[in-house]
Amino acid sequence: MSFTSDEVNYLIYRYLSESGFVHSAYLFGLESHIAHTSINGNIVPPGALLSLIQKGLYYTEAELCIGDDGQERTCDNLSLIDAVVPEIVETRRRELHQQQQQQQQQPHHHQQSSSSSSLTGASGKIEAKSSSRTAIHSSNPNEKDRSPIHHITNTSPQSANPSLSDRSTMDPSSINGGITYPNSSSLEHGSSSLRSLNSSLTGHSSATAQSHYSHNHPLLSSHTNTHQSALSTGNYPPISNGNDNNTHLSYSNSTNHIAIPKHEPMDYETSNSSHHHSHYPGNSTSNSLTVPSGSLNNNNNSNNNNNLMMNGSVEIPPNRVTVLRGHESEVFICAWNPTHDLLASGSGDSTARIWNLQGSREPEMVLRHCIRRGDTQVPSNKDVTSLDWNPSGTQLATGSYDGYARIWSSDGNLASTLGQHKGPIFALKWNKKGNYILSAGVDRTTIIWDANSGHCEQQFAHHTAPALDVDWQSDITFASCSTDQKIHVCRLGESRPVKTFHGHQNEVNAIKWDPQGRLLASCSDDMTLKIWTMTKDTPVHNLQAHSKEIYTIKWSPTGPGTMNPNATLLLASASFDSTVRLWDVERGICQSTLVKHSEPVYSVSFSPDGRLLATGSFDKAIYIWDIARGEIVHSYRGTGGIFEVCWNSRGTRVGASASDGTVCVLDLRK
Repeated sequence: MSFTSDEVNYLIYRYLSESGFVHSAYLFGLESHIAHTSINGNIVPPGALLSLIQKGLYYTEAELCIGDDGQERTCDNLSLIDAVVPEIVETRRRELHQQQQQQQQQPHHHQQSSSSSSLTGASGKIEAKSSSRTAIHSSNPNEKDRSPIHHITNTSPQSANPSLSDRSTMDPSSINGGITYPNSSSLEHGSSSLRSLNSSLTGHSSATAQSHYSHNHPLLSSHTNTHQSALSTGNYPPISNGNDNNTHLSYSNSTNHIAIPKHEPMDYETSNSSHHHSHYPGNSTSNSLTVPSGSLNNNNNSNNNNNLMMNGSVEIPPNRVTVLRGHESEVFICAWNPTHDLLASGSGDSTARIWNLQGSREPEMVLRHCIRRGDTQVPSNKDVTSLDWNPSGTQLATGSYDGYARIWSSDGNLASTLGQHKGPIFALKWNKKGNYILSAGVDRTTIIWDANSGHCEQQFAHHTAPALDVDWQSDITFASCSTDQKIHVCRLGESRPVKTFHGHQNEVNAIKWDPQGRLLASCSDDMTLKIWTMTKDTPVHNLQAHSKEIYTIKWSPTGPGTMNPNATLLLASASFDSTVRLWDVERGICQSTLVKHSEPVYSVSFSPDGRLLATGSFDKAIYIWDIARGEIVHSYRGTGGIFEVCWNSRGTRVGASASDGTVCVLDLRK
């Protein structure tokens, strides 16, 4: 038997990530260089460390329960701490040995007529030993039950196993939910219990989804979960040039470095009744929208000709839901092609996929992210963290935890590999003209890339901690935010930021320019939303209403300069407090609060006409809200926590990516 420190570190990192200790996992991952190991996290099931610990505990108990003569003897369960303290284990062993000897002597004493006093003495000794054992066992006055792993915290709130991610079945006293497993009083019973535990913790084969904070990924909390620690990172060693990153499942053209992707059968299925939202049995329920008096018309009987309730129900019928299966891990992101019904998705299985939903059900295109090792191309085993279509819909850009950005054609061919970052990439955006790509990474830098040549036009190293998000203001000017709590506005050709905004008291998770590029919105772990302009150093508005971290924000496609110029410009914010808020930014007030989700909300998306808002949460629910009426008009409950929701260009479909590796498409056409 042998194991390495890298393997031990990886299991500890996974335990921290799956338990929700995001900042601790981030720090530990940096210091132990998890991202640079060759461990394939796809094959490691959730709860692996706990499973090994419990096996070790059962083995230690077995050593105590089996006597020198090979006979099994009754013994109390060991706590985990007792099992690692040699003095306690040795004391328990001596007590059990003496107890066994005394029990063997008892029949001999019973046969002697004058042995009553001896029997009493023996009983007294047994009682004394029992009392002594009890004294050792309960040396901690606060412990009521020292049974081994009696309560195991759900180590993967984002696990693909529905039993682990369904909070309704868990102990509400635990922040991540708790599952109680039966104790074992014998090795045989323990083995059965252990098998049950392993099944409950893993819940899937090695090819299925892992936890949200996935393998090789201490930083994926941004931007699919921007909970990073606000600190400067260490130096990352250079990543080898990734050109010609083709997999063993592809063939390459050595002239133009085009990788032909493997086409795999696309697994379609329609939702069945078991996936429906239990809150919507068939009649529309009153929404849980809180609005200031007079700010919205909340008339439940008003007519709406925009994708409203069908047959009196807000639940989307099964024949209107398409579930796409193929990814082997969580699907963190998805985005519609701006001109065709092609849906791109990015996953922890180190692939992006393009699903053709234009009519015929063709196999999805699998874009495998590989790196060069020597003379061969091997899968990176790193998560695809970001993706974005160019404005014309002819190319897809992806960012990966392997440190590379890649440009793919819409038919899945690799056009360019962009290698300049010295660590994972968190965000990636095309400009409106489509000639530049902007990326942000853990190496604290942002880069503008020439989309045609794939060359780095300019690298900006102004942040002192990982850069989490970027957004273009114009074709050459952009804003970036970081765990260093700062926002920089930079311009191509300028060596210093043209503007720096200070004000947030914690890491800044997301930034977005309004449709005109006039107002910049930012959200943070400090639970505030701030609105900035280039003419002021301080926020125009400091919006405080959420009670937990604000994860993401989106502007409505309304107001001057948009396709909907007569509609009010709104800003939506999604928070870990399970609510979504709509802000009238011009007035600086919260217009409404959407309260229906029961878990953190990770994504919001406005329909192209600005009348509907899609929200997705880790409670597995997707809600479509009518903004003017303040009501849920469509709902769907999936099989995994929802990371991303997005509308197609016509506003007829909503795509969503989930923690169980599925991608679902909701058809909202009448």
